[in-house]
Amino acid sequence: MRRDFEYIVLGLGGWGSAAAYWLSKRVGSAVLGLEQFELGHVRGESQDHSRIIRLSYHTPQYVELARHAFAAWAAVEQEAGERLVLRTGGLDFAPIVSAIPLSNYSGSMDSAKVPYEHLDGAEIRRRWPQFTVGDEIHGLYQPESGIAMAARGNAAHVRLAEAHGATLRDRAPVERLRPMNGEIEVTAGGTTYRCRRLVVAAGAWSNGALTHFGMHLPLRVTKEQVTYFATPHQAEFQPDRFPVWIWMDDPCFYGFPIFGEAGTKAGQDAGGQEVSADTRTFEPDQAALRRTTDFLEKYIPRSLGPIIYTKTCLYTLTPDRDFVIDRLPDHPDVVVGIGGGHGYKFASLIGRILSELAIDGRTERNIEPFRIDRAILQLQNPPVNYMV
Repeated sequence: MRRDFEYIVLGLGGWGSAAAYWLSKRVGSAVLGLEQFELGHVRGESQDHSRIIRLSYHTPQYVELARHAFAAWAAVEQEAGERLVLRTGGLDFAPIVSAIPLSNYSGSMDSAKVPYEHLDGAEIRRRWPQFTVGDEIHGLYQPESGIAMAARGNAAHVRLAEAHGATLRDRAPVERLRPMNGEIEVTAGGTTYRCRRLVVAAGAWSNGALTHFGMHLPLRVTKEQVTYFATPHQAEFQPDRFPVWIWMDDPCFYGFPIFGEAGTKAGQDAGGQEVSADTRTFEPDQAALRRTTDFLEKYIPRSLGPIIYTKTCLYTLTPDRDFVIDRLPDHPDVVVGIGGGHGYKFASLIGRILSELAIDGRTERNIEPFRIDRAILQLQNPPVNYMV
């Protein structure tokens, strides 16, 4: 068994599988990917059929990053020979005075010259009678938004990484990480490996990896959930007739047209209870489900139907909900990526950025807001804001 690699990736979920792919695309068999569970497992953050992908974001930096994310997914689609992004259009809607001002989103898209439409309540009702909104509601419609096919995207990254020569090993939990003579020693699944550069894409297990390098971040792990509803109005909620949507208020909700299952999908954003990644349960949170169904009964009642199932996942939240994409200040041969509970849409792009940081030590993308040593991450009990 080969033990020495140039690059090792810890975690093969959304960001990690993408990093393994983009690394192997450049350096082939010099890449080892390690996953503590089976490939495609559902214990983390980035499985299920769908995630929202959108150009509508709260800062110009994220809008620009999202543009590059679409391009990265398109490159993977071309090589994989399959569709990984489905454009449905996206509606952000909210009360005219809301906890998440739509003006932040329209201003960011204006700055980036991204086309969108500002719709009043009457126009929302006219275009999509499925929404039962009043005149106190307004929205932003962006036609490029849609569905990033999460499970399919992860599988494509894994398949292509292996085709480029990467070695991917699952059921290999990390036991020790140790800097050693200009290299990094990684013991996982009972085997010790060495590499020149390490990429940590461990999601909710990030602090467990960082502690080996004397670092701990103020991360909060929550158990979130989405529910699929077998609406009897199937035709009205097909992807060509109904957009992905986000309710921009507190609490914040989001949802999808029918995709992957015979029903719509919806959930509350960042509304889950704090958990440990190793001890969390997979049982649905009935209070969170009630909040979601109450919202749907008020604003999208025809999307409801018998519950197909409720699926749980984890968010790994930074206090400002911005990503971490950086090299460790005291260990620049270690690259870290943490998604803040809204990172899947960027997965292929971030994987590429992580690979660039590992190989080149730099990237052309603006990742300054995502520094691991930014001020808020140095606080023991930082203020939190998840409304983005």
